[in-house]
Amino acid sequence: MHLEHVILGFLNYMPLTGYDLKRSFDASVQHFWPTDRSQIYKTLSRLADRGWVTVEVVHQESLPNRKVYTITSSGRAALREWSESEPEPPKARDPFLIQVFFGGMLDHKQAIEFLEARSKQLRDFLGTYQAIADAPLTDAQNQTPPRERFFWYLTLDNGFSIRQAELRWLEDTIERIRRKEYRQGERALRPHITDGQHSQEHHE
Repeated sequence: MHLEHVILGFLNYMPLTGYDLKRSFDASVQHFWPTDRSQIYKTLSRLADRGWVTVEVVHQESLPNRKVYTITSSGRAALREWSESEPEPPKARDPFLIQVFFGGMLDHKQAIEFLEARSKQLRDFLGTYQAIADAPLTDAQNQTPPRERFFWYLTLDNGFSIRQAELRWLEDTIERIRRKEYRQGERALRPHITDGQHSQEHHE
């Protein structure tokens, strides 16, 4: 259902074509909710079947007809109900951490290369986030109230915070492997884990 609500959210700002929606995705939420044009059109068809959007065919001379989608009152009600619902818990499955869990099979050099590859991925993510943050607002975005734009950029702030925290963990972990702390087994990690627990108890 999530893609349906993302599309409804964009249509809540203004009527859009499928092409316009893809541009909206690429300019705003692509860094955490990527999608392709075929998924957008399939979802628009389902939304129309539910009566959550209407479709107007706009005829064009010498060009293919444009299909402009507009959110309906029932679509707005569905969007509102979804936006007021409780957030879903974070996804528990993480392929990267499974590889880390079995990382003892790798030799010293391979383990460092594996973690450095992850570090590069995170730096690439951070570069993408920065490019989005630095991009000038479109005319349509400029017409959106500042309060709305504040919440848009909270998603970038979240991305920066999470990726930077993991990058710091990776840099620390790589250094610990270089010092061959793994020779101590889990004893090398106990102080770090205990400190984290005390910090959490302090905040509570």
